[in-house]
Amino acid sequence: MKYCRRRDNVGRKIFNAVNVLILALLALSCLFPFINVLAVSLSSSAAVSTGKVFLLPVDFTLESYKFVIEKPEFFRAFTISVLKVLIGVPVNMILTIMLAYPLSKTKNEFKSRNLYMWFFVVTMVFSGGLVPWYMIINATGLINSFWALIIPSAVQVFNLVILTNFFQALPKGIEEAAYIDGASHWKILWKVFVPLSLPAMATLILFCVVTHWNSWFEGLILMNTPNKYPLQSYLQTVIVNRDVKLMTMQDVRLLSMVSERTSRAAQVFVATLPVLCVYPFLQKYFTSGIVLGGVKE
Repeated sequence: MKYCRRRDNVGRKIFNAVNVLILALLALSCLFPFINVLAVSLSSSAAVSTGKVFLLPVDFTLESYKFVIEKPEFFRAFTISVLKVLIGVPVNMILTIMLAYPLSKTKNEFKSRNLYMWFFVVTMVFSGGLVPWYMIINATGLINSFWALIIPSAVQVFNLVILTNFFQALPKGIEEAAYIDGASHWKILWKVFVPLSLPAMATLILFCVVTHWNSWFEGLILMNTPNKYPLQSYLQTVIVNRDVKLMTMQDVRLLSMVSERTSRAAQVFVATLPVLCVYPFLQKYFTSGIVLGGVKE
């Protein structure tokens, strides 16, 4: 018996060591590209073009970041993106929560449930196309306004499906107990369902933050003036497309000191940093219990 226990302990230690090694290698494989991009953004264009940069900067320079950051247009675009996230994410979440609750009911509780569910799901498979999408937004008078970046994407159907399925998985006894105590549907939603759904909410909030922060196409299509571009649209225009109309003489001088690779690397870090700062505050909800202690037998 003792021999078997020793073998089990040795086998478990070997298994744990192999798991740690594999996970560490996977983590490093994910980390190395970011380190490489950071090194490229901090290196000279000559060192990057000759392939000398791997994990450490060569000929350290901040010219790429100067080109990206040292402009009033950059901070204006950054402010627009921050406002887009601060306004767009609450709008997304409130509408998603209010739609997911009735759609999580059975057909007996909500007779038109299947009709509405198909109405939303079909939009995930079929699209009217870019031209009708633009014509509708133009007809509503949203073109070249800040709300054109918020309203067209106010309901994200993928998030709606996720939250609807999550609400359906909650124990029915919780809702019935609240209903017996006299709670209305409104109170059941905000006092029972939402607090029990914090892990799902955190995940959807992160999805919405990343979507709003990284979207650039809507800004280029719906904004008529560059001073209304969000950050990603501004970076796409100035750095990737190199639109000379948006460049000053100082920008042209800086462009001679940086390359396309170094400027893109700087763009990646400047654009990714806010999301990386938000993630640790939401990550703790991913591992918490979903309905821990919700129903007592």
